[in-house]
Amino acid sequence: MTLPPSSLWPKILLAAAIGILSGLLARRIGMPLPWMLGPMIGCGLAALAGAPVRGPGELRVVVIPVIGVMLGSSFHPGMFSQVGSWMGTLLLLPVFLLAAIGVSYAFYRRVGGYSPVDAFFCAAPGGLNEMIILGGQAGGDEARIALAHALRVFLTISTIALVFALLLDIRAVRGPGSWVALGDLSLLDAAILIGCGLIGVVAGRLMRLPAPQLFGPMIVSAAAHMLELVTIAPPSIFVVAAQITIGTILGGRFAGVTPATMGRDMLLGLGATLLLLCVTTGFAALLGPLTGTTLPQGVLAYSPGGLTEMSLLSLAMGQDVAYVSTMHVARIVIILFTMPLLFRVIGERLILASKPDK
Repeated sequence: MTLPPSSLWPKILLAAAIGILSGLLARRIGMPLPWMLGPMIGCGLAALAGAPVRGPGELRVVVIPVIGVMLGSSFHPGMFSQVGSWMGTLLLLPVFLLAAIGVSYAFYRRVGGYSPVDAFFCAAPGGLNEMIILGGQAGGDEARIALAHALRVFLTISTIALVFALLLDIRAVRGPGSWVALGDLSLLDAAILIGCGLIGVVAGRLMRLPAPQLFGPMIVSAAAHMLELVTIAPPSIFVVAAQITIGTILGGRFAGVTPATMGRDMLLGLGATLLLLCVTTGFAALLGPLTGTTLPQGVLAYSPGGLTEMSLLSLAMGQDVAYVSTMHVARIVIILFTMPLLFRVIGERLILASKPDK
């Protein structure tokens, strides 16, 4: 992990302070997933207001494995008895992604007037870093593409959490009784959980898993808990710190963005995200009669948010973490493999179409 230069520390410390206070406030008012949503909204608003904040992005390599181990701790023996019922969701996933990309592309192209290249790379519901890099290489506006994806993740998490709580009355199920103190772990428990994180990161990278720092520790932790080598989750203080860090990083992505200069792009990002969520809800509703999947579970599985964030949200809402995480891993794999391939096929035509006629 590379430490940021000393000139950035005041901005990072300010973001951390805002994140912690926002998390405490969100917890106080009963917001769902308060330790992530609170800092995300608080730091996001501060950044948009022009406050000198910067998310501690360097800490992702430390906190993401903690989340992975925590998510793995929700697995238990026998929970895969319904794995066969997931096939319907997986088979419908590529169709959903085609519809989601098509609707989003059309919106950015026709309503937003974006160039074909910008619209193409803004439309993908996943692969934030990869879409920014590929879009920039193709001549797209990297800042515009980055903003579109940052807004997608930010708005998806916020909207789903609030709609679940306010309309469906599905709220965080982990109350004070689920708090895991440091003293609740034996030395063996601590050693196994730490080992799950370290081994998982290495294994995830060697196996070239999507999001290896999350998915690797999650798989190893899930195996350890399903084999009952350990039966306890990581200490809650570390999990809370990890969620605050992730929320602060997400909110800090809006640093340097002001409504005055990027207002139109932000409105378009809002519109595109709402359209994506409508498509998500429509396909999630199809899963009911086809596979028996409940609407909340289907929405979480198909939602265009981040793997880490949506897995956390499914855990907080008492949904099937294994099911939701598997669908998001599949989504990321499909996006990362097919979008570059698709661009190779139609990219030249998109670039030519974006150039003015002579």
